[in-house]
Amino acid sequence: MQTQSPAERELAELLVSALNLESIQPEQIDPEQALFGADLGLDSIDALELALAVSKKYGFQLRSDNEDNRRIFASLRALSAHIEANRAM
Repeated sequence: MQTQSPAERELAELLVSALNLESIQPEQIDPEQALFGADLGLDSIDALELALAVSKKYGFQLRSDNEDNRRIFASLRALSAHIEANRAM
């Protein structure tokens, strides 16, 4: 498993708390593993809840009609990089 950066750790904690993932500890999420499908098992409802939590915490919208969403939400690392590039300073 790859090591999480501080930003990825913060996002993993947000993901676990926002989605009530009681069986998963934030530090157990591999930053390269897929968030959706077999690895972490998130679904489209989780994506909406996660997008809302990200917008509240980081001050920008993740839009459902963004054609890059598959890439943005591919992994903890990809989502963290997108947040770092777009967050309100």
